[in-house]
Amino acid sequence: MTGNLIRNSETIAEIIKRACERRELLILVTPFLRFESSFLKLDGSEIHVAATMGREDATYGLRSAELKMRFPHSISFLEAPTALKGFGMFDGRRTLRVALPEFLQEEDHRGSYRVDHVGRVPVTFSTPKYDLITGTLVDISTTGARIYSTRDFAEGELQPGEDMAATIQLTDLIRINTMVKLRHVHGRTFGVEYRPQLEDRLLHPLSRWVFEKREEDLERISRRGVEIAAPSESGRPVAATPSGLLLVSGDASLEATLQNLLGGLQPLRRVAPTMSALKEAFSQKPALVLYHVPSLGLDERRRLKPMVETLQGRVPFLLLGTGMEGGPLLELGSELKATVSIVFNPERATFFQRLVQGVLRRTYEGGESPMVPVETEPS
Repeated sequence: MTGNLIRNSETIAEIIKRACERRELLILVTPFLRFESSFLKLDGSEIHVAATMGREDATYGLRSAELKMRFPHSISFLEAPTALKGFGMFDGRRTLRVALPEFLQEEDHRGSYRVDHVGRVPVTFSTPKYDLITGTLVDISTTGARIYSTRDFAEGELQPGEDMAATIQLTDLIRINTMVKLRHVHGRTFGVEYRPQLEDRLLHPLSRWVFEKREEDLERISRRGVEIAAPSESGRPVAATPSGLLLVSGDASLEATLQNLLGGLQPLRRVAPTMSALKEAFSQKPALVLYHVPSLGLDERRRLKPMVETLQGRVPFLLLGTGMEGGPLLELGSELKATVSIVFNPERATFFQRLVQGVLRRTYEGGESPMVPVETEPS
Protein backbone atom coordinates (compact mmCIF):
# COMPACT_ATOMS: atom_id res chain seq x y z
CA MET A 1 0.00 0.00 0.00
CA THR A 2 1.39 3.41 -0.95
CA GLY A 3 0.32 6.88 0.12
CA ASN A 4 0.58 9.41 2.92
CA LEU A 5 1.75 8.59 6.43
CA ILE A 6 -0.29 9.91 9.35
CA ARG A 7 2.06 10.30 12.33
CA ASN A 8 0.29 12.79 14.60
CA SER A 9 -0.73 10.85 17.71
CA GLU A 10 -3.83 12.96 18.34
CA THR A 11 -5.03 12.49 14.77
CA ILE A 12 -4.45 8.74 14.97
CA ALA A 13 -6.36 8.51 18.26
CA GLU A 14 -9.25 10.51 16.82
CA ILE A 15 -9.45 8.28 13.71
CA ILE A 16 -9.46 5.13 15.86
CA LYS A 17 -12.00 6.62 18.28
CA ARG A 18 -14.41 7.37 15.44
CA ALA A 19 -13.86 3.90 13.98
CA CYS A 20 -14.81 2.44 17.39
CA GLU A 21 -17.94 4.58 17.54
CA ARG A 22 -19.02 3.18 14.15
CA ARG A 23 -17.96 -0.37 15.11
CA GLU A 24 -15.96 -0.18 11.91
CA LEU A 25 -14.79 -3.33 10.15
CA LEU A 26 -11.08 -4.14 10.27
CA ILE A 27 -8.85 -6.93 9.02
CA LEU A 28 -5.97 -8.24 11.14
CA VAL A 29 -3.24 -9.65 8.93
CA THR A 30 0.03 -11.53 9.37
CA PRO A 31 2.24 -12.81 6.55
CA PHE A 32 0.39 -16.12 6.81
CA LEU A 33 -3.17 -15.46 8.02
CA ARG A 34 -5.93 -12.89 8.07
CA PHE A 35 -8.88 -12.42 10.44
CA GLU A 36 -11.96 -10.23 10.13
CA SER A 37 -12.85 -8.19 13.22
CA SER A 38 -14.33 -4.82 14.22
CA PHE A 39 -13.33 -1.88 16.39
CA LEU A 40 -14.96 -1.68 19.81
CA LYS A 41 -13.14 0.68 22.19
CA LEU A 42 -10.03 2.85 22.42
CA ASP A 43 -8.48 2.36 25.87
CA GLY A 44 -5.35 4.47 26.29
CA SER A 45 -2.58 2.95 24.18
CA GLU A 46 -4.64 -0.15 23.36
CA ILE A 47 -7.65 -0.88 21.17
CA HIS A 48 -10.31 -3.45 22.03
CA VAL A 49 -11.41 -5.28 18.88
CA ALA A 50 -13.92 -8.10 18.50
CA ALA A 51 -12.51 -11.58 19.16
CA THR A 52 -13.86 -13.37 16.10
CA MET A 53 -11.56 -16.36 16.56
CA GLY A 54 -10.78 -18.69 19.45
CA ARG A 55 -8.11 -17.89 22.01
CA GLU A 56 -5.73 -20.49 20.60
CA ASP A 57 -6.18 -19.29 17.01
CA ALA A 58 -5.52 -15.73 18.13
CA THR A 59 -2.43 -16.81 20.07
CA TYR A 60 -0.88 -18.76 17.22
CA GLY A 61 -2.23 -16.66 14.38
CA LEU A 62 -1.64 -13.13 15.65
CA ARG A 63 1.52 -13.43 17.75
CA SER A 64 3.60 -12.04 14.92
CA ALA A 65 6.06 -9.16 14.72
CA GLU A 66 4.50 -8.41 11.32
CA LEU A 67 0.89 -8.08 12.49
CA LYS A 68 -1.01 -5.31 10.66
CA MET A 69 -4.50 -3.86 10.72
CA ARG A 70 -6.42 -2.62 7.68
CA PHE A 71 -9.71 -0.71 7.68
CA PRO A 72 -11.77 1.74 5.58
CA HIS A 73 -11.54 5.44 6.30
CA SER A 74 -13.40 8.10 4.34
CA ILE A 75 -12.65 7.65 0.62
CA SER A 76 -9.54 5.56 1.28
CA PHE A 77 -8.22 2.63 3.32
CA LEU A 78 -5.69 2.71 6.14
CA GLU A 79 -3.05 0.17 7.14
CA ALA A 80 -0.76 0.10 10.16
CA PRO A 81 1.53 -2.22 12.11
CA THR A 82 0.20 -3.27 15.50
CA ALA A 83 0.74 -5.99 18.11
CA LEU A 84 -1.44 -8.36 20.09
CA LYS A 85 -1.30 -7.28 23.75
CA GLY A 86 -3.71 -9.78 25.24
CA PHE A 87 -7.37 -10.54 25.75
CA GLY A 88 -10.17 -8.61 27.40
CA MET A 89 -13.88 -7.89 27.67
CA PHE A 90 -16.00 -4.97 26.57
CA ASP A 91 -19.76 -4.59 26.75
CA GLY A 92 -20.13 -8.30 27.52
CA ARG A 93 -18.04 -9.40 24.50
CA ARG A 94 -14.69 -11.13 24.37
CA THR A 95 -12.06 -8.85 22.86
CA LEU A 96 -8.50 -8.81 21.63
CA ARG A 97 -6.35 -5.97 22.91
CA VAL A 98 -4.07 -4.64 20.18
CA ALA A 99 -1.60 -1.77 20.29
CA LEU A 100 -2.59 1.68 19.11
CA PRO A 101 -0.47 2.23 15.97
CA GLU A 102 2.31 4.81 15.99
CA PHE A 103 1.43 5.71 12.40
CA LEU A 104 -1.23 5.02 9.80
CA GLN A 105 -0.47 4.57 6.12
CA GLU A 106 -3.10 5.95 3.78
CA GLU A 107 -3.78 4.42 0.39
CA ASP A 108 -2.93 6.68 -2.53
CA HIS A 109 -5.97 8.80 -3.45
CA ARG A 110 -5.09 8.81 -7.15
CA GLY A 111 -6.57 5.39 -7.72
CA SER A 112 -9.43 4.52 -5.36
CA TYR A 113 -10.13 0.81 -5.46
CA ARG A 114 -12.85 0.07 -7.99
CA VAL A 115 -15.33 -2.79 -7.56
CA ASP A 116 -16.27 -4.18 -10.95
CA HIS A 117 -18.24 -7.27 -9.85
CA VAL A 118 -21.38 -5.40 -8.84
CA GLY A 119 -24.17 -7.55 -10.28
CA ARG A 120 -27.12 -5.82 -11.93
CA VAL A 121 -27.43 -2.46 -10.18
CA PRO A 122 -29.94 0.05 -11.64
CA VAL A 123 -28.88 3.66 -12.18
CA THR A 124 -30.92 6.72 -13.04
CA PHE A 125 -29.17 9.88 -14.25
CA SER A 126 -30.02 13.19 -15.82
CA THR A 127 -28.03 14.75 -18.65
CA PRO A 128 -26.87 18.38 -18.40
CA LYS A 129 -30.06 19.21 -20.36
CA TYR A 130 -32.12 17.41 -17.70
CA ASP A 131 -33.13 14.40 -19.82
CA LEU A 132 -33.82 11.49 -17.42
CA ILE A 133 -32.16 8.25 -18.57
CA THR A 134 -31.77 4.81 -17.00
CA GLY A 135 -28.70 2.62 -17.05
CA THR A 136 -26.73 0.00 -15.13
CA LEU A 137 -23.65 0.22 -12.95
CA VAL A 138 -20.36 -0.97 -14.50
CA ASP A 139 -18.09 -0.38 -11.50
CA ILE A 140 -17.93 1.83 -8.43
CA SER A 141 -15.42 3.29 -5.97
CA THR A 142 -15.55 5.65 -3.01
CA THR A 143 -14.92 8.61 -5.34
CA GLY A 144 -16.93 7.80 -8.45
CA ALA A 145 -18.53 5.25 -10.76
CA ARG A 146 -18.84 4.06 -14.34
CA ILE A 147 -22.31 3.73 -15.85
CA TYR A 148 -23.71 2.05 -18.97
CA SER A 149 -26.63 3.87 -20.58
CA THR A 150 -29.70 2.10 -21.99
CA ARG A 151 -29.56 4.37 -25.05
CA ASP A 152 -27.02 6.02 -27.33
CA PHE A 153 -26.03 9.65 -26.83
CA ALA A 154 -26.34 12.32 -29.48
CA GLU A 155 -23.14 14.03 -30.58
CA GLY A 156 -22.15 16.55 -27.92
CA GLU A 157 -24.93 15.47 -25.55
CA LEU A 158 -22.40 14.57 -22.85
CA GLN A 159 -19.17 16.53 -22.47
CA PRO A 160 -16.42 15.85 -19.89
CA GLY A 161 -16.45 18.44 -17.12
CA GLU A 162 -20.22 18.92 -17.12
CA ASP A 163 -22.32 18.47 -13.98
CA MET A 164 -25.07 15.85 -13.77
CA ALA A 165 -27.24 14.11 -11.18
CA ALA A 166 -27.21 10.36 -10.58
CA THR A 167 -29.04 7.87 -8.38
CA ILE A 168 -27.39 4.49 -7.73
CA GLN A 169 -29.32 1.87 -5.74
CA LEU A 170 -26.24 -0.15 -4.76
CA THR A 171 -27.85 -2.24 -2.00
CA ASP A 172 -31.05 -2.13 0.01
CA LEU A 173 -29.24 0.10 2.51
CA ILE A 174 -26.90 2.08 0.24
CA ARG A 175 -28.71 4.47 -2.09
CA ILE A 176 -26.47 7.15 -3.59
CA ASN A 177 -28.38 10.18 -4.81
CA THR A 178 -25.87 12.90 -5.63
CA MET A 179 -24.45 15.44 -8.03
CA VAL A 180 -21.58 14.13 -10.16
CA LYS A 181 -19.07 15.55 -12.60
CA LEU A 182 -18.67 13.79 -15.95
CA ARG A 183 -15.08 12.63 -16.44
CA HIS A 184 -15.06 10.60 -19.68
CA VAL A 185 -17.44 9.14 -22.29
CA HIS A 186 -16.88 6.06 -24.46
CA GLY A 187 -19.95 5.10 -26.49
CA ARG A 188 -22.71 4.35 -24.00
CA THR A 189 -20.30 4.06 -21.06
CA PHE A 190 -19.24 7.09 -19.05
CA GLY A 191 -17.36 7.78 -15.82
CA VAL A 192 -18.42 10.21 -13.13
CA GLU A 193 -16.89 11.62 -9.96
CA TYR A 194 -19.02 12.49 -6.94
CA ARG A 195 -19.08 16.28 -6.59
CA PRO A 196 -19.07 17.25 -3.82
CA GLN A 197 -17.64 14.26 -1.90
CA LEU A 198 -20.39 12.09 -0.45
CA GLU A 199 -21.71 12.95 3.00
CA ASP A 200 -20.54 10.77 5.87
CA ARG A 201 -23.93 9.06 6.19
CA LEU A 202 -23.38 7.66 2.66
CA LEU A 203 -19.60 7.58 2.52
CA HIS A 204 -19.06 5.39 5.60
CA PRO A 205 -21.32 2.50 4.47
CA LEU A 206 -20.05 2.78 0.86
CA SER A 207 -16.42 2.79 1.99
CA ARG A 208 -17.06 -0.29 4.15
CA TRP A 209 -18.84 -2.06 1.26
CA VAL A 210 -15.98 -1.34 -1.18
CA PHE A 211 -13.43 -2.43 1.45
CA GLU A 212 -15.29 -5.71 2.00
CA LYS A 213 -15.40 -6.39 -1.75
CA ARG A 214 -11.68 -5.76 -2.06
CA GLU A 215 -10.95 -8.07 0.85
CA GLU A 216 -13.12 -10.77 -0.74
CA ASP A 217 -11.11 -10.44 -3.96
CA LEU A 218 -7.83 -10.71 -2.05
CA GLU A 219 -9.10 -13.70 -0.08
CA ARG A 220 -10.06 -15.52 -3.30
CA ILE A 221 -6.57 -14.92 -4.64
CA SER A 222 -4.97 -16.12 -1.40
CA ARG A 223 -6.95 -19.38 -1.48
CA ARG A 224 -5.55 -20.44 -4.83
CA GLY A 225 -3.66 -23.72 -4.78
CA VAL A 226 0.02 -23.12 -4.09
CA GLU A 227 2.09 -24.53 -6.94
CA ILE A 228 5.68 -24.92 -5.81
CA ALA A 229 7.30 -27.27 -8.30
CA ALA A 230 7.80 -25.82 -11.77
CA PRO A 231 6.93 -28.39 -14.48
CA SER A 232 9.54 -29.44 -16.97
CA GLU A 233 8.84 -30.02 -20.66
CA SER A 234 7.96 -33.62 -19.84
CA GLY A 235 5.37 -32.42 -17.36
CA ARG A 236 7.31 -33.78 -14.38
CA PRO A 237 8.55 -31.55 -11.55
CA VAL A 238 12.08 -30.23 -11.83
CA ALA A 239 14.08 -32.02 -9.13
CA ALA A 240 15.95 -28.88 -8.04
CA THR A 241 12.76 -27.00 -7.23
CA PRO A 242 11.56 -27.20 -3.60
CA SER A 243 8.49 -29.41 -3.49
CA GLY A 244 6.48 -31.38 -0.97
CA LEU A 245 6.00 -31.38 2.79
CA LEU A 246 8.41 -33.28 5.03
CA LEU A 247 7.16 -34.50 8.41
CA VAL A 248 9.93 -35.35 10.86
CA SER A 249 8.22 -37.62 13.36
CA GLY A 250 8.08 -41.12 14.76
CA ASP A 251 4.28 -40.97 14.93
CA ALA A 252 2.61 -42.82 12.04
CA SER A 253 -0.89 -41.83 13.15
CA LEU A 254 0.07 -38.14 12.95
CA GLU A 255 1.31 -38.76 9.42
CA ALA A 256 -2.06 -40.26 8.43
CA THR A 257 -3.92 -37.30 9.92
CA LEU A 258 -1.75 -34.77 8.11
CA GLN A 259 -1.97 -36.69 4.83
CA ASN A 260 -5.75 -36.25 4.88
CA LEU A 261 -5.44 -32.61 5.88
CA LEU A 262 -2.54 -31.34 3.76
CA GLY A 263 -2.29 -33.79 0.88
CA GLY A 264 -4.26 -31.44 -1.34
CA LEU A 265 -1.66 -28.69 -0.90
CA GLN A 266 1.56 -30.67 -1.38
CA PRO A 267 2.69 -34.32 -1.27
CA LEU A 268 3.65 -35.24 2.30
CA ARG A 269 6.20 -37.82 3.43
CA ARG A 270 7.44 -38.78 6.88
CA VAL A 271 10.96 -39.58 8.08
CA ALA A 272 12.19 -40.70 11.49
CA PRO A 273 13.58 -37.97 13.78
CA THR A 274 17.25 -38.87 13.22
CA MET A 275 20.01 -36.73 11.76
CA SER A 276 20.82 -39.20 8.96
CA ALA A 277 17.17 -39.53 7.86
CA LEU A 278 16.68 -35.76 7.95
CA LYS A 279 19.83 -35.05 5.90
CA GLU A 280 18.84 -37.62 3.27
CA ALA A 281 15.31 -36.22 3.01
CA PHE A 282 16.60 -32.63 2.95
CA SER A 283 18.73 -33.42 -0.10
CA GLN A 284 15.45 -33.83 -2.02
CA LYS A 285 14.60 -30.16 -1.32
CA PRO A 286 11.25 -30.16 0.53
CA ALA A 287 9.22 -26.96 0.37
CA LEU A 288 8.40 -27.05 4.10
CA VAL A 289 9.55 -29.17 7.05
CA LEU A 290 7.02 -30.01 9.78
CA TYR A 291 9.09 -30.95 12.82
CA HIS A 292 7.03 -32.88 15.37
CA VAL A 293 7.74 -32.00 19.01
CA PRO A 294 6.04 -34.63 21.22
CA SER A 295 7.39 -33.17 24.48
CA LEU A 296 9.40 -30.27 25.84
CA GLY A 297 11.63 -32.29 28.14
CA LEU A 298 15.33 -31.54 28.41
CA ASP A 299 16.35 -34.61 26.39
CA GLU A 300 13.94 -33.72 23.59
CA ARG A 301 15.26 -30.14 23.47
CA ARG A 302 18.89 -31.36 23.30
CA ARG A 303 18.05 -33.71 20.43
CA LEU A 304 15.98 -31.10 18.63
CA LYS A 305 18.46 -28.21 18.56
CA PRO A 306 21.22 -29.67 16.33
CA MET A 307 18.63 -31.11 13.95
CA VAL A 308 16.81 -27.84 13.33
CA GLU A 309 20.15 -26.02 12.99
CA THR A 310 20.61 -27.93 9.72
CA LEU A 311 17.36 -26.34 8.48
CA GLN A 312 17.82 -22.75 9.63
CA GLY A 313 18.04 -20.33 6.71
CA ARG A 314 17.75 -23.13 4.13
CA VAL A 315 14.09 -24.14 4.27
CA PRO A 316 11.06 -22.90 6.24
CA PHE A 317 10.30 -25.19 9.16
CA LEU A 318 7.32 -25.46 11.46
CA LEU A 319 7.47 -26.75 15.04
CA LEU A 320 4.41 -28.96 15.47
CA GLY A 321 3.72 -29.73 19.11
CA THR A 322 1.31 -32.35 20.45
CA GLY A 323 0.05 -32.79 24.00
CA MET A 324 1.59 -29.63 25.46
CA GLU A 325 0.91 -26.02 26.38
CA GLY A 326 1.29 -23.45 23.65
CA GLY A 327 3.31 -20.83 25.53
CA PRO A 328 6.50 -22.87 26.07
CA LEU A 329 6.37 -24.13 22.47
CA LEU A 330 6.14 -20.55 21.17
CA GLU A 331 9.18 -19.62 23.28
CA LEU A 332 11.11 -22.60 21.94
CA GLY A 333 10.15 -21.76 18.37
CA SER A 334 11.36 -18.19 18.84
CA GLU A 335 14.66 -19.46 20.23
CA LEU A 336 15.14 -21.85 17.28
CA LYS A 337 13.96 -19.29 14.69
CA ALA A 338 11.10 -21.52 13.50
CA THR A 339 8.88 -20.01 10.81
CA VAL A 340 5.79 -21.00 12.83
CA SER A 341 5.21 -22.87 16.10
CA ILE A 342 1.84 -24.41 16.88
CA VAL A 343 0.28 -27.13 19.03
CA PHE A 344 -1.69 -29.35 16.66
CA ASN A 345 -5.35 -29.82 17.51
CA PRO A 346 -7.51 -31.84 15.05
CA GLU A 347 -10.50 -29.73 16.02
CA ARG A 348 -8.70 -26.71 14.55
CA ALA A 349 -7.67 -28.50 11.36
CA THR A 350 -8.96 -25.79 9.01
CA PHE A 351 -6.93 -23.14 10.82
CA PHE A 352 -3.81 -25.30 10.61
CA GLN A 353 -4.37 -25.94 6.91
CA ARG A 354 -4.69 -22.18 6.24
CA LEU A 355 -1.53 -21.57 8.24
CA VAL A 356 0.53 -24.06 6.22
CA GLN A 357 -0.86 -22.68 2.98
CA GLY A 358 0.05 -19.17 4.11
CA VAL A 359 3.65 -20.21 4.87
CA LEU A 360 4.01 -21.77 1.41
CA ARG A 361 2.49 -18.76 -0.31
CA ARG A 362 4.63 -16.31 1.66
CA THR A 363 7.83 -18.24 0.96
CA TYR A 364 7.41 -19.14 -2.70
CA GLU A 365 5.07 -16.56 -4.17
CA GLY A 366 6.76 -13.61 -2.47
CA GLY A 367 5.01 -10.99 -0.37
CA GLU A 368 2.40 -11.42 2.30
CA SER A 369 -1.12 -12.75 2.05
CA PRO A 370 -1.93 -10.56 -0.66
CA MET A 371 -1.95 -6.89 0.19
CA VAL A 372 -1.66 -5.27 -3.21
CA PRO A 373 -4.89 -3.79 -4.60
CA VAL A 374 -5.66 -3.97 -8.30
CA GLU A 375 -4.41 -0.89 -10.13
CA THR A 376 -7.20 1.04 -11.84
CA GLU A 377 -7.54 4.41 -13.47
CA PRO A 378 -9.45 7.00 -11.45
CA SER A 379 -13.19 7.23 -12.06
